[in-house]
Amino acid sequence: MDSVIQVERVICDFWASASSNSLHLVSGEKAWAEPHVAIARGDDPLFLQNKEMIGPFLWTPEEAYTIAYPDAPAPASELRVISYVLPQTPETRADQRLEKVMPTQRWARSRFHGEEFNCDLRLHLAETLTAAGYPSVAPERLPNFGYQQSKRFGLASNWSERHAAFVAGHGTFSLSDAMITRWGKAVRFGSVVSRIDLQVTERVYGNNHHAWCLWYAKGTCGACAKRCPADAITTSEGHDKQACFTYIRETTAPYATKTYGTGATPCGLCQVKIPCEAQVPPALL
Repeated sequence: MDSVIQVERVICDFWASASSNSLHLVSGEKAWAEPHVAIARGDDPLFLQNKEMIGPFLWTPEEAYTIAYPDAPAPASELRVISYVLPQTPETRADQRLEKVMPTQRWARSRFHGEEFNCDLRLHLAETLTAAGYPSVAPERLPNFGYQQSKRFGLASNWSERHAAFVAGHGTFSLSDAMITRWGKAVRFGSVVSRIDLQVTERVYGNNHHAWCLWYAKGTCGACAKRCPADAITTSEGHDKQACFTYIRETTAPYATKTYGTGATPCGLCQVKIPCEAQVPPALL
């Protein structure tokens, strides 16, 4: 289990075989398209920079690992963060493009059932690596994972899958705060911290956290702002987290629960029908 290819195989095999990777529709279709993996060093300076920017409650990989293994901590240099992307399927994206106010059934189910699978995948990867002799933890699955108030950014979790993905080289942040990856913005993330020696993925955009967003890179686009039914994205202020939070909690979540029988907090209208829906805008590569 000492190569990235082997780790990818664990992830992809589980994606292909797990019954939880399902939208729970009569069609039997999977919740996600095939996953992609990137690796970051546990001592990458960006993890500490993110902590300084977001708040002292944000875990570094070393801190998350120590919570899981308090009697056998590891130096950050011996840790790797395995970050994976779960892209929305073409069918889910096609449905969602047609909507302007509420999420579609496929999208709501991917947020609910698809995230159930994502939680299973996090734990499966951590358990498989640990059993192979590489102690691992899925930070998002730790009992004390939760949310606090960042002075700069408002509500924020103590482990950020998006920031882990950025450090690992998957992609950069957009005007809406969502991540633009090589497979677009209509994606979800998961990660595991492991005491294992894996080759690190090249971060081709360096430390530029807005490199793949047309608005920040070239002052063009702003399509995600036009797609937001809550006016929670503007080209002048970026993403209004509180307005987004309110719309999701008070409007889309109750609608999805009543209409589709799902829980969770779906919306995602800003992630489709935009230039970065399923790719990095070619002009930025």
